[in-house]
Amino acid sequence: MQPLKVVLDTNIWLDWLVFDDPAIAALREARAAGRIDIVIDEACEAELVRVLAYDLGARTLDAAAQSACVARCRALAIRVGAHAGGGLPACRDPDDQKFLALAAGAGAAVLVSRDQALLELAPRVDGLRIVPPERFEAPA
Repeated sequence: MQPLKVVLDTNIWLDWLVFDDPAIAALREARAAGRIDIVIDEACEAELVRVLAYDLGARTLDAAAQSACVARCRALAIRVGAHAGGGLPACRDPDDQKFLALAAGAGAAVLVSRDQALLELAPRVDGLRIVPPERFEAPA
């Protein structure tokens, strides 16, 4: 069986790489077991790089830690080419449209996000489940 293709939005990447959020345990386990492939493109990675430089309170990262997070992301994800995302519903937050375009273009089955602007599109995107990490179900 082919691994399920999954897209993570930037905040889920932060949960994985910076905050070690237990809510993403199912994602971590599925990736470690080879049941999912996480896909990312240049635009989504660029946003992650930018956000890693933000003030994250007690978890603010220095340049070396930021670089380590990017390296870890690259080790975990499969880099794919950019996708136009035509025919997709418009997200009310234009900055989130890139995640829909990536998911559609890469043939992802799941987009994991806590972003309400993305979650509310779930019923309008055929063939793509948009779920928060707590509702992610890995294939058996």
